[in-house]
Amino acid sequence: MGRGRGADRRKPGPVPECRGKVAGVIPVALSTASVFPERTADAFDLASRLGYDGIEVMVTADPVSQDPDVLRRLADYHGVPVLAVHAPCLLITQRVWGREPWAKLVRAADVARKVGAGVVVVHPPFRWQRDYARDFEAGLARLQARTDVKFAVENLYPLRAGSAEVAAYAPHWNPVELDCRYVTLDLSHTAVSDSDALEMASQIGARLAHVHLADGTKPGLPDEHLVPGRGGQPCAPLLERLHVSGFGGVVVVEISTRRALTPQDRIADLEESLAFARKHLRAATTMA
Repeated sequence: MGRGRGADRRKPGPVPECRGKVAGVIPVALSTASVFPERTADAFDLASRLGYDGIEVMVTADPVSQDPDVLRRLADYHGVPVLAVHAPCLLITQRVWGREPWAKLVRAADVARKVGAGVVVVHPPFRWQRDYARDFEAGLARLQARTDVKFAVENLYPLRAGSAEVAAYAPHWNPVELDCRYVTLDLSHTAVSDSDALEMASQIGARLAHVHLADGTKPGLPDEHLVPGRGGQPCAPLLERLHVSGFGGVVVVEISTRRALTPQDRIADLEESLAFARKHLRAATTMA
């Protein structure tokens, strides 16, 4: 799709209002990672067509994902606001925005501020990032004190080699164990780590700022990111508890559609995921 219909022809307008900003309604956004190998601009088009409330931008090598001006134009054109930015913390994005991890977080927060997003999703450091890992909790607190954008640390998982568990992240893969103000709970990652997602959410408590909605079937890799309801994670009970817990963040559909055989298959998975989220969030509203 290039840079999106009209993305280069229109001047940036005001950031669109989130469709889900109704009293008591939790917005459901689409991660741009959910349309891979399609591009960032395609995610805006699909989110608009399917009725998502917003977008989470996964910053990758795609230049559009890194450019706040283009992101604003896409948001304005499609009427779909950017609600979160995922910093380039993955192994495959280690060279995006250079190699200095703190500089990446600063730049991600700047992009979030420019596009009107309230959250930057952050991964715990890799163990080999020794200086970054050593100062991660204190450094993140210093960054957080300088901005209203929430740095929400995402739960990852240990790696397993046979029966041995390898600690790939430091200070820890589980933000329950970290001194951080805000947390992202990812339900595909709880499958990989063999964690009790509901217990983890309870332990996180008021720090829960963001949810990645997906599913998984078993402990260990691969990280499946299935359509919610197709695995063994308590996706529905978690969504139904959010209002009771006072959750004020965004639920982001972050599934994998890279193996979709046709564009129609991808669309069907995205539609099913949105319907699942809306159904159980409505149940949460009824329960509250």
